[in-house]
Amino acid sequence: MPPKSNYTTAKWWKEAVVYQVYPASFKCGRPTSKTNGWGDITGITEKVPYLKSLGVDIVWLSPIYPSPQVDMGYDIADYKSVDPRYGTLADVDLLIRTLKDHDMKLMMDLVVNHTSDQHAWFVESASSKDSPKRNWYIWRPAKGFDAAGNPVPPNNWAQILGDALSAWTWHEETQEFYLTLHTSAQVELNWENPDVVAAVYDVMEFWLRRGACGFRMDVINLISKDQSFPDAPIIDPASKYQPGEQFYTNGPRFHEFMHGIYDNVLSKYDTVTVGETPYITDIKEIIKTVGSTARELNMAFNFDHVEIEDIKTKGDSKWSLRDWKLTELKGILSGWQKRMREWDGWNAIFLECHDQARSVSRYTSDTGEFRDRGAKLLALLETTLGGTIFLYQGQEIGMRNFPMEWDPDTEYKDIESVNFWNKSKALHPVGSKGLAEARTLLHKKARDHARTPMQWSAAPHAGFTVPDATPWMRVNDDYETVNVEAQMSFPWQSKGELSVWQYWQWALQHRKAYRDAFVYGDFEDLDFDNEKVFAYLRTSAEGKESWLVMMNWTASAVEWTVPSDIHVTRWVSSTLQTAPLVDSQSTITLQAFEGIIGSCS
Repeated sequence: MPPKSNYTTAKWWKEAVVYQVYPASFKCGRPTSKTNGWGDITGITEKVPYLKSLGVDIVWLSPIYPSPQVDMGYDIADYKSVDPRYGTLADVDLLIRTLKDHDMKLMMDLVVNHTSDQHAWFVESASSKDSPKRNWYIWRPAKGFDAAGNPVPPNNWAQILGDALSAWTWHEETQEFYLTLHTSAQVELNWENPDVVAAVYDVMEFWLRRGACGFRMDVINLISKDQSFPDAPIIDPASKYQPGEQFYTNGPRFHEFMHGIYDNVLSKYDTVTVGETPYITDIKEIIKTVGSTARELNMAFNFDHVEIEDIKTKGDSKWSLRDWKLTELKGILSGWQKRMREWDGWNAIFLECHDQARSVSRYTSDTGEFRDRGAKLLALLETTLGGTIFLYQGQEIGMRNFPMEWDPDTEYKDIESVNFWNKSKALHPVGSKGLAEARTLLHKKARDHARTPMQWSAAPHAGFTVPDATPWMRVNDDYETVNVEAQMSFPWQSKGELSVWQYWQWALQHRKAYRDAFVYGDFEDLDFDNEKVFAYLRTSAEGKESWLVMMNWTASAVEWTVPSDIHVTRWVSSTLQTAPLVDSQSTITLQAFEGIIGSCS
């Protein structure tokens, strides 16, 4: 049975709005000849007042540490410094002080499942089999040698970001393989070694003492591996290497390691923590990590809703696409709302991050006619669900996927996308149906879509950097009309509706004003089987506040009848108009991609 719930116990981090900054693409605040095309910490500091005006409480930075940037900073070469292209430690200190002056906090990205192969730890580990740091990483001898004399990896695991590649990388100098689950440049740390664990504690203490309020922990549930390193089952017979996540996800000592992190570091501070914990969907296992008495993490990202398009029976399901029904999305979101409350956990509410395509392109419509509507509908959804809100840069203006016409060979920068495209070109000839399908998948699902520069204005490069610079990644073509400046100054009084940015600002203010219902309250589905309308009731624990939320997820107007036992006393807002609704009819006409919220007695 689920434990007694402390779900409604107030915590500052439960009520916070977390805004993820992807530093390379956010704002170039101090351009130099070396950094003109990159965002930097000075640019983030410059925009703190902007974030405060939106309603943000915590800024989460994707990695800013020194890195060869094979995986855009998630391959770290030094945990206690800053990559020169982003700035200096002094710049981080100023950012922390500026945030504090605005009653805001800084959350760091903690990537301790692996390091870059250029990290000093690995350089020393690879120097000799007798190196004092040899056992800081996972080294294994070859299983044997093939007929051509090539070494055979210890098992058949595939890389996560390149499924055609082995998860093991050969080291010619010492004649052994080392484990590289993501890319060959990202080497798995050996958490079985107490020295590694102590070094991680030291890194965490370094940033917490500096003023960070906590951590987003990258693929943290991969830190414990099955030490027998068995072969993975054959999922894709056509592939030499197979997904091996069952042998390194929530492994034998995962919870032991997490308790150690909490007891030795986190318990000393009032922190906010969120885990990236892929591959795990069982509530009984998840609650061991995020339950109120778990002594591990405050919350973890659940990926069911962002994988709704995936064909799970396919070997590499990321690169697949299927149609889905609204009831499927309802089931996922409603299910986690209810389970976390019942099991005394906590939700991390997100629709976008640096690893996902844009939400308006995935869930609603990103066409010129409906982009604004779809983006505001998603804002209403996210701000009325229970949990801690995570808002990704550009989401507040409805940034969308870049056009299909962009050349995959030149415009896609992410290593996962590049690996997939190269594999597709090797498998399918130019002009073939298979290659066309691969290009469609890139346009729909590549991580690159979240990484185009932030669109601040209609100025050159969308105001991201100086006009004579070349951004590291191309700015989306729509920046002249879709940008912060235009949306913040949108004449809503005369237009009769809010821009996407203005709606986000209002929705976040409304959520905080009625936090008892929206942050901590109960969740009740309404008309669940309806494939056009997503409707639910949010009610505070004491029953003093109750709110009806109803959203049309189609491109046509639909009618929806309010249940007879729900009495709406005041229609507060529509995503399509600023004036309060006065229609008291029980049957409401919802326009295309319109959402409405009402206060109930």
